[in-house]
Amino acid sequence: MDILTMLGILVGGLRVTGEIFGITLVGALPLGVLVALCRMSSFRPLAYLARLYISVMRGTPLMLQLMFYMFGPYYIFGLSVGSNWNFYACCIGFVLNYAAYFGEIYRSGIQSIPLGQYEAASVLGYSSRQTFFKIVLPQVIKRIIPTMGNEIITLVKDTSLAFALGMLEMFTLAKQIAAAQVSMIPYVIAALIYWVCCLIIEMILTRVEKRLGYYHD
Repeated sequence: MDILTMLGILVGGLRVTGEIFGITLVGALPLGVLVALCRMSSFRPLAYLARLYISVMRGTPLMLQLMFYMFGPYYIFGLSVGSNWNFYACCIGFVLNYAAYFGEIYRSGIQSIPLGQYEAASVLGYSSRQTFFKIVLPQVIKRIIPTMGNEIITLVKDTSLAFALGMLEMFTLAKQIAAAQVSMIPYVIAALIYWVCCLIIEMILTRVEKRLGYYHD
């Protein structure tokens, strides 16, 4: 098998990788906001529940969580799942795991805003909603972009863990081709594709950070 054929197969697997990546971001970014708000809630049972959730998600391996979502419905509840359940289990696992990390990033950003800015907004007649969306949120976004970028880039690489559920994403295909061809070339090509994807994301986040540069601390 020549290099171009290998590249074509791996690019096909990149579609599945992209689907997992996209669904995780769409689900985990807003869910992370909810987790952060629960974590900062003055209602202690809710705050403790959010802390427990974050602790479990960050304290156990993501691969173990994926296996739980994959086989849990059958072994715990005796439910029969469809042939596409591995994809759904994979997406659920990634969304819930990354929501915990994003939630802590949001929380650190929100709590980094000086109390004086809330007081100044109140004096100027801003409502709580206006204060959050017009004053606090733009600064929070600017502050968390570097940390959020690290997590998003990590997510690109973590999608390779989907192989544990039999997903035919790029890493799984690279492993299959490497075994069949007895060659390291598929792994090298896959590594280059991962690197290019991470580089593109890094460039996008850098541009976003520069555009938000007018928010000075």
